[in-house]
Amino acid sequence: MMQQQNIKLALSIVLLLMSMLILSFASVPIYSLFCKATGFGGTTTRQESFLKPQKGIRKIIVEFDANVDKDLPWRFVPKHRRAQVTTGETALIFYESENLSNNDIIGTSVYNVTPDKAGKYFVKVHCFCFEEQLLKAGQKMLMPVSFYISADLDKDPDMDDVDRITLSYSFFKVRDL
Repeated sequence: MMQQQNIKLALSIVLLLMSMLILSFASVPIYSLFCKATGFGGTTTRQESFLKPQKGIRKIIVEFDANVDKDLPWRFVPKHRRAQVTTGETALIFYESENLSNNDIIGTSVYNVTPDKAGKYFVKVHCFCFEEQLLKAGQKMLMPVSFYISADLDKDPDMDDVDRITLSYSFFKVRDL
């Protein structure tokens, strides 16, 4: 009887540990889906197919920020520090990256938008984020970002105080080649 209880307890603990392990791997994609659906944490939406955005009325200043992890020997800067964008109009900007090392390196970037509440209105049509980027030793590359700010922002009273949005990218090293 005692041995049977010990087996049930051991089995319960093993199942609990397996469930926790599975949940830990599933948490990143679940959190990502949650952020994309809600705009939480400044997560922008991504346009999968091109639909002409509805024309808006507000002008918003979009500032561009670039960061590089200390382990990645790249120079990464926006070609323009800011752009004035009318809601609903598509804009195209560029970031420039340069590999300052003598090695070929693959990096990847993440982004966010501030203020956080503007993330759900910031729609990226095309960008280089979350994709591995190879820069050969000494290579420079222009990286385009096409986006628009949804005209729905014009109708949201919670966004009345927003006249400036910052799009920030951070590059991280994936590996040397």
